Amino acid sequence: MSMIFYLLTFAALGLSIWAQFKVKSNFEKYSKVEASSGRTGAEVARQILDQNGLYDIPVEPVRGTLTDHYDPTARVVRLSEPVYYGRSIAAVSVASHECGHALQHQESYGALVLRHKMFPIVNFSSGVAPFLFIGGMLLGSLNLIGLGIILFSAAVFFQLVTLPVEFNASSRAKRIIVSEGMIRNTEERGVSKVLDAAALTYVAAALVSLFELLRFVAIFLSGRND
Repeated sequence: MSMIFYLLTFAALGLSIWAQFKVKSNFEKYSKVEASSGRTGAEVARQILDQNGLYDIPVEPVRGTLTDHYDPTARVVRLSEPVYYGRSIAAVSVASHECGHALQHQESYGALVLRHKMFPIVNFSSGVAPFLFIGGMLLGSLNLIGLGIILFSAAVFFQLVTLPVEFNASSRAKRIIVSEGMIRNTEERGVSKVLDAAALTYVAAALVSLFELLRFVAIFLSGRND
């Protein structure tokens, strides 16, 4: 049974590596394709926010590549410099996706609210769980392993909750930029490739964590049966 879990985990890790490759390659590819609207990522983000009454949310450049994110605590959309200043399909796609999170926050989208509430707990549990697993394995303590499973389960659930948040943000982004003429219908394929590759990284990360959790559950159950 444990061999199956190992194989599934390695398969998920392989998917994760492939997903990261696809994100980078698609972003680089469509960063070289200028969007027909000629707008920068910052301009697109500003328009989406303003049209939805979010005038008080600033759009700021941040160093790095693929460092784009929406900060719900500071209520700010931060775009990497290639996205903030870029006029490409990739820039428009990523900028609109991050604004999708701001719109989720505005309407208190259920999965996003749950993720925000879970974050402090998960931040603690994900840091402690590995040490409990290691300690339990070294000391032969099922109690430590069981506690590690409980804490790690919270982290896995957090990643699963993240999936609808990310997919919903991408769905909103595609719908908005098409309806508002920020991209043409012929450019939708490029947008989908950029956003779908990014979403795949979250799927892969969730699978890796889920299979790892199941492996430790199997170890725990095996120890109880001995």
